[in-house]
Amino acid sequence: MIEGLKIAIGADHAGFEMKNALLTILGENVKDFGTFSKDSCDYTDFAHPVALGVESGEFDYGILLCGSANGVAIAANKHQGIRAALCYNEAVTEPARSHTDANVLCIPSNFVTLEQAKNIVEIFFNTKFEGGRHARRVDKIACS
Repeated sequence: MIEGLKIAIGADHAGFEMKNALLTILGENVKDFGTFSKDSCDYTDFAHPVALGVESGEFDYGILLCGSANGVAIAANKHQGIRAALCYNEAVTEPARSHTDANVLCIPSNFVTLEQAKNIVEIFFNTKFEGGRHARRVDKIACS
């Protein structure tokens, strides 16, 4: 599915179990930024390292999970060059990649099943950015 891509993944306690389940399908080039237990923790402690890894080019893409995925998406989108998309079903995932060239996938673990999450990951990594008029719009996202 994602051969050759370097992926950074992170989750808070709400996304811990789903993150671990997704790790089994993601392949070898994945770095797990934690959390490593179900103990209560802060989503920003995982969102920022994943976003920094993608922002720096060390990783091609990131995946973040928390209960609603709002917190991780907001935190990741503070980084220049990050386009973190909250994807809660298959229908919103495709345009997240094809229209906005999202490079960080944010999954709300409290609102999707593991099977839905697997489908979302598959769609995210199998959808190409369309470019064209969408590239013009994406180019206008950055604040500099």
